[in-house]
Amino acid sequence: MEIPGEPREAKIAEARTILSLLGFDSERSNERSALVLLALLELGPDAEWHEAERPMLRTVQIMQWLRETYDKDYAPNTRETIRRFTLHQFAEAGLVVQNPDRPDRPTNSPKWCYQIEPAAYGLITTFKQEGFQERLKEYLAERPGLQALYAREREMNRIPVRLPSGKEVNLSPGGQNVLIVQIINEFCERYTPNGEVLYIGDADDKWAHFEEEVLASLGVEVDSHGKMPDVVVYLRERNWLVLIEAASSHGPVDHKRYRELNELFRGSTAGLVFISALPSRVELRKYLKDIAWETDVWCADQPTHLIHFNGERFLGPYN
Repeated sequence: MEIPGEPREAKIAEARTILSLLGFDSERSNERSALVLLALLELGPDAEWHEAERPMLRTVQIMQWLRETYDKDYAPNTRETIRRFTLHQFAEAGLVVQNPDRPDRPTNSPKWCYQIEPAAYGLITTFKQEGFQERLKEYLAERPGLQALYAREREMNRIPVRLPSGKEVNLSPGGQNVLIVQIINEFCERYTPNGEVLYIGDADDKWAHFEEEVLASLGVEVDSHGKMPDVVVYLRERNWLVLIEAASSHGPVDHKRYRELNELFRGSTAGLVFISALPSRVELRKYLKDIAWETDVWCADQPTHLIHFNGERFLGPYN
């Protein structure tokens, strides 16, 4: 007599075995990771390993497939767990390729997708067949080269930006980082000459550039869970901290964000200046009713102008 759910349990156990053979630790070869692997192969409970496919799937599609095929209903708030603690590790190990259809896709794009890497797919489809162990040995010997290849392809699409200090930072492609490069090259050159860029946030790496000691000397102790502005510039001769939000994918400095930033930088001995940076004046139209008073707006398509929202100062802190 067949036990209900037995094929599912067996297939999950086999997927966990494969992940262990590929060198993944217990966390990356747990049930969640095994299910994600099965989804990326579109391998149902009754299918054989040689029948696996190579679809390109977004995280939400992986969760939907598991709900329909394995009756595994992950809550919507677990999507980030799947992405960070399974898919990210799969990508680092070269087991999956990210955005094979468009390697330069912005990190925060809803179309971000994953696909089993071809060599890994070729190996996995021979699981339980004669010669699998020999293929596994060959694959593991070649894998460092595969990891380097895909890392290099991703790195080639990164955006270099040179800070006023001469230091170069490489940002992930697309999204708000395109605007951040314009902020550094256009806004800072005009409005914060000789300014020190203390922080740049990247969608791939929140702390892409972080001068923690300088901020600490100004009385700013940054909470790692606090939502930093996208760019922080220090004007030493005026003792100003210029907090810049890149509003191409997130919003500008509205009243809520104004309060949040004041709280985050409440210990600052430098005056705080708030800037909303937008790609264009057309984009500004969407946010006019939301922008907080006593802040400034800069549009990248009109780089020589600032728009000031009320108050007696123009580009300056309010104490």
